Amino acid sequence: MRVSERRLAELVRRFAGVRVLVVGDLMLDRFVWGQVERISPEAPVPVVHVTGEDERPGGAGNVVSNITALGGRAGACGMVGDDAAGKRLVAALDTLGAGTEGVVVSRHASTTQKTRIIAHQQQVVRLDHEAPAVLDGAGMRRVRDFVLGARARFDVLVVSDYAKGVVGPELLGALAEAHVRAPFTWVVDPKRANFAHYRRASLMKPNRGEAAEAAGIDIRDRPSLCAAGARLLARWETEAVLISRGEAGMALFKRGGAVQEFPTVAREVYDVTGAGDTVLAACALALGAGGTLEEATVLANHAAGVVVGKVGTATLGAGELRAAVREERPAPRDAEPRAAEAARAAPRGTRRNPDGSRSGARAARARRPGPRMS
Repeated sequence: MRVSERRLAELVRRFAGVRVLVVGDLMLDRFVWGQVERISPEAPVPVVHVTGEDERPGGAGNVVSNITALGGRAGACGMVGDDAAGKRLVAALDTLGAGTEGVVVSRHASTTQKTRIIAHQQQVVRLDHEAPAVLDGAGMRRVRDFVLGARARFDVLVVSDYAKGVVGPELLGALAEAHVRAPFTWVVDPKRANFAHYRRASLMKPNRGEAAEAAGIDIRDRPSLCAAGARLLARWETEAVLISRGEAGMALFKRGGAVQEFPTVAREVYDVTGAGDTVLAACALALGAGGTLEEATVLANHAAGVVVGKVGTATLGAGELRAAVREERPAPRDAEPRAAEAARAAPRGTRRNPDGSRSGARAARARRPGPRMS
């Protein structure tokens, strides 16, 4: 199928009316910018002359940043520590205009911080401030209860799982049960720790390594890709699976349909940091605006192509996305055999190690516009 430029532009214009609740692992991203002019005489390492510093929401917070940058309305839900970094993170989300009433401050947790030192448009090193996960039962229940109570006020729910503990079996099970009682659109960025607990989401958005591990199939060619997608549709009982494949683009699987492959549209790649969050945000907004899975994937593909050309945890605006669509909009290719046929034909039990990549795009099932937040 081909998607008209006019239709995609109309969906982007509708982003302003879409409200997205993002639940997951909130982090604080710090960036130290500088220049390298010499090697240290003390050790064979570059000396970075610092020229600037800034802080931004990271992890699930980066999904929130992308939603607001594209014109949507976002609410954030997660947990931060009762520390200075947590206060700065909540303040940063407030500055974006995001709702923060769902952010739980825990005395038993510390706020995850990731500091990236960047010189000459390249990341030199990353410093992580992160304590071992402490399970705050009361805090986790507050997160769960807020999501279940507030979900109906939003058009789309995004679960941004970074395996830091906020997303777990209890929350995922509660959402799956709520979806049975009253269906809603929700999009999940999965992590290995919860592979066994995802159920009934509108979209599961793994990268190639995650998809291979979750399916138990080494993704090395089109038949193995189709087999993995079909197995994940069944395992996760999901409406759709979108596998991001880096430079190979994306593959969209829907129940009962042929695999659709979307070639990458990135022209220059400087930094893939946070590109998956951009894809997640674009898909959620497109679905909330009434777009189909294919339309959401095309827009997400273009959004990812823009942000990987930027340095750092980058976002893009609605105008940039419309411009990217005007320049090029590749049509998906139907891959045969169909996913179900490939699953029956492929050998079972083959495993691979995850590649750890976070680039690419994801999609969710189409739906009618849901209830708006009052």
